[in-house]
Amino acid sequence: MSQSKLAMAAVMSGVIALGAATATPVMAAEKEKCYGVAKAGQNDCATKNSSCAGTSKKDFQGDAFLAVPKGMCGKLAGGSLTAKN
Repeated sequence: MSQSKLAMAAVMSGVIALGAATATPVMAAEKEKCYGVAKAGQNDCATKNSSCAGTSKKDFQGDAFLAVPKGMCGKLAGGSLTAKN
């Protein structure tokens, strides 16, 4: 695995862990929804295609999000502040 892929995997693991630790019905003001970065079953809330948190069907599903610290989403590969279909 290349160093860049390894680094991205480490970042995603941290983001997923952070998202799981901070998932609440009401997002804290210092968080933002980051779409397209959650692994299957690791999304923070319901999506158009999943009924609740942890039910996204595929990795990086465009309408599934993780709550991340403000400003981090733009730094993640595939991250978007708006849902994608």
